[in-house]
Amino acid sequence: MNILLWHVHGSWTTSFVHGKHRYLVPVTPDRGPYGLGRARTYPWPDTAVEVTPQQLRREDVDVVLLQRPEEFDLAREWLGRAVPVIYVEHNTPKGDVPNTRHPMADRDDLLLTHVTHFNELFWDNGTTRTAVVEHGVVPPAVTWTGELDRLAVVINEPVRRGRVTGTDLLARFAEIAPLDVFGMKVAGLADHLGLPADRVTSHDDVPQHRMHAELARRRAYLHLCRWTSLGLSLIEAMTIGMPVVALATTEAVQAVPPGAGALATRVDTLLAAAARFVADPAEARRAGAEARTAALGRYGLDRFLADWDRLLEEEVCASR
Repeated sequence: MNILLWHVHGSWTTSFVHGKHRYLVPVTPDRGPYGLGRARTYPWPDTAVEVTPQQLRREDVDVVLLQRPEEFDLAREWLGRAVPVIYVEHNTPKGDVPNTRHPMADRDDLLLTHVTHFNELFWDNGTTRTAVVEHGVVPPAVTWTGELDRLAVVINEPVRRGRVTGTDLLARFAEIAPLDVFGMKVAGLADHLGLPADRVTSHDDVPQHRMHAELARRRAYLHLCRWTSLGLSLIEAMTIGMPVVALATTEAVQAVPPGAGALATRVDTLLAAAARFVADPAEARRAGAEARTAALGRYGLDRFLADWDRLLEEEVCASR
């Protein structure tokens, strides 16, 4: 199939474009939010092709994958015709939870697909048809060594997002071991937290393969998000073989089995687990091995792509 989708979420799209189809990714001269083109810090196959809005008029597009409400009208404008539409919702609802209406609620012209069952449950989808395709990740090319008695975190925009991503909790864990924080717009985090630079080191927008290599050297992975969808970085860390110290919120309760580290809503429990992994590399290795087995079993790339193939075929065939 020829699939039109915008480059919005780098990690998710990286997994998606590893399928057997041709992926048309819009590009504009300014490479702005609706024309970002191919990823520059993620490895994408050659089947992900940049196309201009003008070229789309001549492309044979089988299905459009939307990820933002405004893309619906943009796709119609750029294509000049209607094609089957699947809307992928990556996020937990905001605002008046659990009464938050999805922007695509009560529509009969698309399929609303969530990335976790938690998200499908908490969004008010109205009468719109829904499906769930759980995450899948391209297996990182490294495995855990944990030789550094440091804790790793991956958060995008931790200062702006604050309590949502558990940024306010980081200082308590920095008392146990130095933190390495990876992600977009993480520069200056130590100053924001009022901590010395030797307790929190920021690694801003590191290419994915380099980030994975650095994660693998840290003793354990922190997932302190209060209210976000299931982060692919958490699954990637588990696949690497890292023990996980995670808040028991949203879909994390399904993704992290008990033996893979620590999962709790009590922060003191997580602090104790982090201290235990820092002090005991053998225990960290054992928990990381369980995390890796769980992640490979549930979030394998083959399963993810097969689920999407079934969904795409059903939608395109139904439209014909």
